[in-house]
Amino acid sequence: MSDYQPPFSITPAVLRLVADVAEATGRVSVQLEVEQNLRLRRANRIRTIQGSLAIEGNTLSTEQITAILDGKRVIAPPREIAEAINALAAYEAMSDWTPTKRADLLASHRMLMKGLLADAGRYRSGGVGVMSAGQVIHMAPPADRVDYLMNNLLGWLKRTDQHPLIASCVFHYEFEFIHPFADGNGRMGRLWQTLILSRWNPLFANLPVESLIFDNQPAYYQALQDSTAGNDSAPLIEFLLAMILAALHDTISAQAEATPQVTPQVTPQVELLLQVLQGEMSASELLAACGLRDRLSFRERYLLPALAAGLIEMTIPDKPKSRLQKYRVRDAAEKQ
Repeated sequence: MSDYQPPFSITPAVLRLVADVAEATGRVSVQLEVEQNLRLRRANRIRTIQGSLAIEGNTLSTEQITAILDGKRVIAPPREIAEAINALAAYEAMSDWTPTKRADLLASHRMLMKGLLADAGRYRSGGVGVMSAGQVIHMAPPADRVDYLMNNLLGWLKRTDQHPLIASCVFHYEFEFIHPFADGNGRMGRLWQTLILSRWNPLFANLPVESLIFDNQPAYYQALQDSTAGNDSAPLIEFLLAMILAALHDTISAQAEATPQVTPQVTPQVELLLQVLQGEMSASELLAACGLRDRLSFRERYLLPALAAGLIEMTIPDKPKSRLQKYRVRDAAEKQ
């Protein structure tokens, strides 16, 4: 058996994020045991698929994917509809697969790329590169090395004692570095990380991490490049863990809207946000008013907790990602 060890380091940020994710996972796990959250799980699954496909250029909206799931007719490019149908089937079948089995990996690719790729379900037979802005930013290993490298990676995944949060991120990076298929590698990498995490905790089967990766796509590709340049996947591990944490907070926030807290605990960060929030303000305006620059930290430590506590609300709640979205103090809104 190979003793292959992917190059990665456990940074202080990784340790902090793992702890934060574990804590948030516990909160969401308790909430999702309630039967009423079946609707939330379905919505998250749709967001997951829409986000993963959007990263690859698919233009279907969550509403259109919902319609496809419900068997309704959707007017859109046939290839995009086929991608959505395949992804819905793949995520539905995910519970039948074992993350360390080569046969399951190939079967999932066959399902994900059915009718879209001639050699779906088979490792690539030619060279492939990753393009960005018209330039090749990564040349994957030669095709004749793919089977060997993937066997090494799956073997490492089977025997590693790393926490699943870390192991799934390492696998994600190594998979994208190898780029084992002629097409669909991004979708497969994200799907397989979801599978690995769902074996640790089932809630990850429907956690919309992919939608947040799509929202932060430039940072995602930068983390991939930084990991390759440094021969250490820590940058991508940190990025992916931050996206997982943000997705958990989103879920907590969505649940809080259904069952708002009566006596929420206010952190210093949320208290500052409430102090600077005047009338209706956008996230960018709030970021500046708080004297902050890190958008991700602001979202995780200020905005999402305030939403989850029911202290503030969105002005366009049915379109949370709208560019026109603003926020206001909930009490003030109720007095109008």
